[in-house]
Amino acid sequence: MATVRPFRALRPAPASAPAVSAVPYDVVSVAEARALAEGNPLSFLHVSRPEIDLPEGIDPFSDAVYARAAENFERLKRDAPLSLESAPALYVYRLRIGRHVQSGVAACCSIDEYDGDTIRKHERTRKDKEDDRTRHMVRLSAQTGPVFLTYRDRPGIDAVVAAAEEGAPLYDFTAPDGVSHTVWRLSTAASRKLEEEFHAVPLFYIADGHHRAASASRARQELRTRNARHTGEEAYNFFLAVAFPAGQVRILPYNRVVKDLNGRSPETFLEELRRRLAVQDGAAPAPGRKGEVSLYLHGRWYGLVLPKPSGGGAIASLDADLLQRHVLEALLGIRDVRTDKRIDFVGGVRGTEALERLVDQGSAAVAFSLYPVSLAELMAISDANEIMPPKSTWFEPKLRDGLLVHEI
Repeated sequence: MATVRPFRALRPAPASAPAVSAVPYDVVSVAEARALAEGNPLSFLHVSRPEIDLPEGIDPFSDAVYARAAENFERLKRDAPLSLESAPALYVYRLRIGRHVQSGVAACCSIDEYDGDTIRKHERTRKDKEDDRTRHMVRLSAQTGPVFLTYRDRPGIDAVVAAAEEGAPLYDFTAPDGVSHTVWRLSTAASRKLEEEFHAVPLFYIADGHHRAASASRARQELRTRNARHTGEEAYNFFLAVAFPAGQVRILPYNRVVKDLNGRSPETFLEELRRRLAVQDGAAPAPGRKGEVSLYLHGRWYGLVLPKPSGGGAIASLDADLLQRHVLEALLGIRDVRTDKRIDFVGGVRGTEALERLVDQGSAAVAFSLYPVSLAELMAISDANEIMPPKSTWFEPKLRDGLLVHEI
């Protein structure tokens, strides 16, 4: 069963919520974070990316960075202000962009269930990124951003969420990127009803936030060793999350750009590609179905038909894996996309225009536009305890940091 636990949220005053809320710490570079927070002392980026307030070039993993995070957090508590709820509750968090709407339940979820795989994963985490967020959580005694979970739809949960959305929200604003964020606090009765409904949900799946969840588990281990009276009910035994029904979740593609053609001219590369795959001239920038990839080269779009997978399980049928084996490795010599500096990744939210721009400006030699992974594929891979290729999914819209904080 999946556990959702009401919690006492630390949250900003409604008037300051739009200024406090910030994009997730890991979707922006230091330079981008600094630009987003410029002129806004309430931006939560001062807490989640505190290096923006320190000299350029500082080691982002230095003690000074975590000390500044704690200092900025205390200042934000005072200036926003951030207030701690008097009683635990669950929350409904709705995201809207254009015609797309998704409503999730903000709660604390069990680290025991994460460790025991009731909360399923599809991504391998990096130790350095785990180290960073673990230190951040322990230093602040808080989890400052939610993990994005999904689960197979359940009408009983939908009914409670829909009823909550009839009431007056705590927050309702549109961020600069055009995403609307609306949050409701649930009554004690509604929170209890949701707890019961989630007991019938067998599994959660991490959509976005693998490093946050892994770091919460590591922070729990550290804090437990410091607590001689550990019971398992302490706040550090749970992590902040928002759980959305799978039917509402939207996955965008995670596209690829490569800096060079591995010693080939564009003409030679295309010629060798045609020997391996079916190549269509003048294709659309976004592929229309699974098994197809659009390629941008030398100012033109081409369509690639990937080979049919021949065994190998769920991973081997992913377009990202097929592209890796038949093009990126076989022709471009990219064996490990985690470490090869010749390849970069572009989230689907930036559109295919970003791919064209990178190639036209000479920052890349070729771009690959992929068809998005489905939730069914993600769940099948998670259930098989397999790991997706790096940068396979881009979930959009994103949750904001700073609206609901879980103190540990």
